[in-house]
Amino acid sequence: MISVGIVGGTGYTGVELLRLLLRHPEVQVTVLTSRTEAGRRVDDMFPSLRGHTDLCYSDLNIEDLKQCDVVFFATPHGVAMKHAADLVAANAKVIDLAADFRLQDLAQFEKWYGMEHACPEILKDSVYGLSELNREQIKTAQVIGNPGCYPTTVQLGLAPLLKSAETLIKPESIIIDAKSGVSGAGRKASLGMIYSENADNFKAYGVAGHRHHPEIVEALENISGQKDVFNHIVFVPHLVPMIRGMLSTMYIDLTDAGDALDVQALYEQFYAQEQFVDVMPAGSSPETRSVRGANQLRIALYKPQPKKLVVLVAQDNLVKGAAGQAVQNMNLMFGFAEQAGLEVIGLLP
Repeated sequence: MISVGIVGGTGYTGVELLRLLLRHPEVQVTVLTSRTEAGRRVDDMFPSLRGHTDLCYSDLNIEDLKQCDVVFFATPHGVAMKHAADLVAANAKVIDLAADFRLQDLAQFEKWYGMEHACPEILKDSVYGLSELNREQIKTAQVIGNPGCYPTTVQLGLAPLLKSAETLIKPESIIIDAKSGVSGAGRKASLGMIYSENADNFKAYGVAGHRHHPEIVEALENISGQKDVFNHIVFVPHLVPMIRGMLSTMYIDLTDAGDALDVQALYEQFYAQEQFVDVMPAGSSPETRSVRGANQLRIALYKPQPKKLVVLVAQDNLVKGAAGQAVQNMNLMFGFAEQAGLEVIGLLP
């Protein structure tokens, strides 16, 4: 049994972490912090947790967090890196669900997040926490940067093509048309997120540039081993009037070798042993409601014409795109069964 701290327990990812960890057979959540709700019972704020926990929120106290085996940061960007050094020195593991440990390129981090990195030496030793692709490194990591939700769909959607010994796609052709529910923006008060602004509406955002773009580029370079070939991919996110769920549609030009390959078989073989990645039968179309509440990512493939490939990827942005993947990483770090606490079937209808 390990002790767990969650910093930022009132946001959507924080309470999703708690929901998953309360079911985990090897975990006891001992610290749950909130800047604004210290002293308040969790189940008073989130009645769905009544009968499952007696925890109360507390102020962030680094000495309390040092007593934990692992600390999750479900906080705004810039918080985890201020406390990582103290926690690492105390031999506590750190899993950050924000961007503090996602980008190794400090210049890109500072450009897109508007702050100087507080602990670049710890960043160098951190591991990018995409479980399916970085499993062995995650097992021995002290600090994990949990991937962004959109980058998770893109990497798992493209990895089989990029890891092939042959050149199967033209990287400069990649177009990522991605859509997410409003919970991806977090649980903060914002005019653009209120119901009357989003109901019966559908819009693109970040078209001129989105902070997940450099993360996607850096990650695809690491997956493929190629540099400077993904800089011109097009990534456009959209906001959909639903609470949770994410669907990314990727359009790709195939090389002659890629066009001749059985892409369906390639994906099925690549993910054959991955319990949280479902390669759907040919002709299928993944739906966001099929993964609602589950740590599952579903992929479908189409070749609408010669040398053209369409990859469809659906996930719950709060689970596989955030909290679920963080728990998956924790399981790897502590040698638990990878599915522990994550055996949740999607809610449908």
